[in-house]
Amino acid sequence: MNTVHIGDLDLNLLAVFDALVRERSVTRAAQGLNLSQSAMSHALNRLRAFFDDPLFVSTATGMVPTRKAQGLVDPVLGMMAILRQQVLSEARFDPATAHRAFTLCMTDMGELVFLPPLISRLRREAPHCTLHTLQVPPAQVEAVLASGEADLAVGSMRSAPEGLFQQRLFMHSFVTIVSARNTAVGDTLTLAQFEKMPQIAVTLSGSVSGAYDSELERQGVKRNLFLTTPHFLVVPLLMDAHPELIATVPLQLAEVFKGYGSVRMVPPPVTLPPFALNQHWHSRFHHDPAIIWLRELMKQTFEHYPDVWLGDRASRAAPAPARKPKRARKA
Repeated sequence: MNTVHIGDLDLNLLAVFDALVRERSVTRAAQGLNLSQSAMSHALNRLRAFFDDPLFVSTATGMVPTRKAQGLVDPVLGMMAILRQQVLSEARFDPATAHRAFTLCMTDMGELVFLPPLISRLRREAPHCTLHTLQVPPAQVEAVLASGEADLAVGSMRSAPEGLFQQRLFMHSFVTIVSARNTAVGDTLTLAQFEKMPQIAVTLSGSVSGAYDSELERQGVKRNLFLTTPHFLVVPLLMDAHPELIATVPLQLAEVFKGYGSVRMVPPPVTLPPFALNQHWHSRFHHDPAIIWLRELMKQTFEHYPDVWLGDRASRAAPAPARKPKRARKA
């Protein structure tokens, strides 16, 4: 009977397994671990030999774990979490010298509006780190964060699961956008026009049930929803092709769209309260020094973001320290 001793396994290979589970790509995993492509392939071959299994199979959507690898995901990620939280947390994360790939869950709106300032900060303060983004349905966010596939989720989840921490970045408001070629709407939009005109609604879950939509329903506003889509960036293109369409979107996104000259902004005909945009992370990685640094970077970058966007000079002062986050509570 063959006996396997812990000394037979190079524990550095667990980090390789962890990176492959997160990235589903040999190239991105190698970059995150600061390894060459050949060194990463060699490490994967050693893992395959030790477990006598392919572990990860190349497909059109990336490296997919085999059944044996899937069974190893929880124990390996659990061990890596312990190492990060209870051992490596004693070591300081040095952004100036670190080589790490950070993964964020965000919508295409987040990529368009929030990535540019974040990239500027990251390239200045952590020049060897890289970014990767994922867009996942809200119901899957907790699992993606728990597995380590993503480090943070940025968005306006109405009710974050109990397993997640959340921290407010800023409050954002909504405006209605109309095509620049729409002559039926002037500088204002009446409630009757708002209810009659065909509208585009963006929803990640497939159903219109966000906080903004619930507020309209609470006020008794009846919309003529013509199209629902999970993509913000298609909205101005559709409105340019069909000027009769309108949409209500976050102010910061409307400012970007307006800059392209295809849409203009008008106030919604009803009062809409501002909504919080938060960053979320899983309790398993609450003490990870790299993710602590990333959370602080996000907080400092966006805590005064709306004011900076509107050119308020007062907001350009040094950002306040990040406040202690609270666990998300169920609605």
